[in-house]
Amino acid sequence: MSDVGQPLYSIETYGELRPHLACEWLLTNGTGAFSMGTVVGCNTRRYHGLLCAATLPPLGRVMALSRVGESLEMLDGNPDKPPIELGLAHFEDDIHPRGDRYLHCFELGDTARWHYDAAGVSVTKELHLLWDRNTAGLRYTIDPTSRGRVRFRLQPFVALRDFHALHHAAESDFATNTDDAGVEVRRDDLQLNMRCSGARFEPVADWWYGHVYPIETERGLDDREDLYTPGTFVAEVTEPTTLTLWATLDRAEALDWDQALLDRAAHLQHAKRFPATPSQQRLFHAADAFVVRRKRPDQPAGTPPRATTILAGYPWFGDWGRDTMIALPGILLTTGRFHDAGRVLSLFAAHTSEGMVPNRFDDYTSEPSYNTVDASLWFIHAAFEYLCKTRDQDTFDSILRPACEQIVDGYRNGTRFGIGVDPTDGLVYAGDASTQLTWMDAKVGETAFTPRHGKAVEINALWYHALRLMGDPEADRVAAAFVDAFWLAPHKGLADCVVGRAGAYERDESIRPNQIFAVSLGNSPLDREQQRGVVERVRRYLLTNAGLRSLSAQAGKYQGEYRGGQYSRDRAYHNGTVWSWLIGPFLDAYLVVNERSTESIEQARTWLRPLVEHLESGCIGHISEIFDADSPHRAVGCPAQAWSVAEVLRLAVELDM
Repeated sequence: MSDVGQPLYSIETYGELRPHLACEWLLTNGTGAFSMGTVVGCNTRRYHGLLCAATLPPLGRVMALSRVGESLEMLDGNPDKPPIELGLAHFEDDIHPRGDRYLHCFELGDTARWHYDAAGVSVTKELHLLWDRNTAGLRYTIDPTSRGRVRFRLQPFVALRDFHALHHAAESDFATNTDDAGVEVRRDDLQLNMRCSGARFEPVADWWYGHVYPIETERGLDDREDLYTPGTFVAEVTEPTTLTLWATLDRAEALDWDQALLDRAAHLQHAKRFPATPSQQRLFHAADAFVVRRKRPDQPAGTPPRATTILAGYPWFGDWGRDTMIALPGILLTTGRFHDAGRVLSLFAAHTSEGMVPNRFDDYTSEPSYNTVDASLWFIHAAFEYLCKTRDQDTFDSILRPACEQIVDGYRNGTRFGIGVDPTDGLVYAGDASTQLTWMDAKVGETAFTPRHGKAVEINALWYHALRLMGDPEADRVAAAFVDAFWLAPHKGLADCVVGRAGAYERDESIRPNQIFAVSLGNSPLDREQQRGVVERVRRYLLTNAGLRSLSAQAGKYQGEYRGGQYSRDRAYHNGTVWSWLIGPFLDAYLVVNERSTESIEQARTWLRPLVEHLESGCIGHISEIFDADSPHRAVGCPAQAWSVAEVLRLAVELDM
């Protein structure tokens, strides 16, 4: 990191091990590939590893290199003295080895860096994930000055598996080729090449059994894995020395560490073009992690991806249409990445089908799926935000407006999953009791925990907003119908969902955050007093220091904790669990009804500050997807979420924090 500027985060690790096992780091490279782990180097998730490659950018992800074990032998005349091991691994009843005892500092910026002091030998390990390549570099700087001569060993642990799965020795079909400079490990059609400058490779194949990933244990998932090691890189060191281990799924070739750092630094300049506070700089840096490459649908096979998209979160999400459109204003427009924003919108416009943009792309085939009612409406919002910020009328008129028109026509005429417009009131309806088409989409088997079929409040707030943006004459009728359908009373706000038609609506009066969009979007169907009633209702029952609860604590379905197996977690997902991204629309709405007074701006800063401070914990430099509904609001779910970062960044810039 000395090559690319000061680290954004520096953590002293002396002391207890356990707190540091909950503190994670993340590096990305613009393809969907990533490196991730805990600050002490112990993998606690199946998704932790030094190289998780993207073989079908930004998806097709493969955990290639899980970890590297480092050890030092003191060649000072005492051959019986055991080596000092710097790594950590979690097993059933023990954590072994305990390299954290020698680790005194972890730093994170454009690279990750660990500083060790092992019996007077200084070792610095730096990890760099190469930009736009399925390649990781580990650079070790070893200073044995006080000990004279040491033997340094690097033992790679290979997974070469789908990143959602775990590998066991009984299923092994690894093959290796070795020479003095390194090793090539193959499994099926995957090939990991490893070379280490300044060291020789000693081939001694082995298995380490029973690695345990405790976060997977907590999530009720398969939590044990065997890892393959093909041998060891060995170097004898008598003076300050630098060794660089390269691991790649790409073609093996000579690589230049310093040039690779310069390439990344050059790319990241776009996030530094505006004067910014330290918090904004960190949020700009976080935002960049989610911007990745994807092929356009009209690209020939075998050509490199030339479109841009936004991943929903690390480590397990792909690019979801809903998340992408919600995140785009903060991730790309606030940071001034207008060209990338146009590319993202153009990509989704190219995939428009039957009046819908994709909700997701398949992890393995990249085929689009269209199972959502709101992604297309968020696309219209994002397209007009793009036009407002960039004044790029050409792209808007030639690509984006036609897609918006297709969406409006598609909803009016009716499209997939029972999505359509009720001709009696002009409101959008969708789905049935077995579907989950809104953002509250948790479902296990045939159980949809928040089905919200019929006419959902935020869907129709988005629909009205879209019609106003498009200059559609039906907007006035929809506004009146919206109030008739959803408005309850000043002290009760808006219904969450309604079924039926005017004069015979059945209303779900659950207190949920979805009503806030009827105030936060640029066009509201409510008058100012109704808007104030909605904001106060949400503030009183849903606001926490981590975002908005997804259901009030007084509701019978309320779940205070998000933990356990998939059924338990999904039951809680939208039934109380706090969503950090919702702080954005809430603060937008709060500032609107308070006419952006000095007092309201200061209050908004107060409410946003805990999420800015969250950058220092959890997955450092990022903001978690969700938090427990009950205090103290433990961070859970996806540890690095695009729309969480996007909304906090957008408001941090707007509020000058």
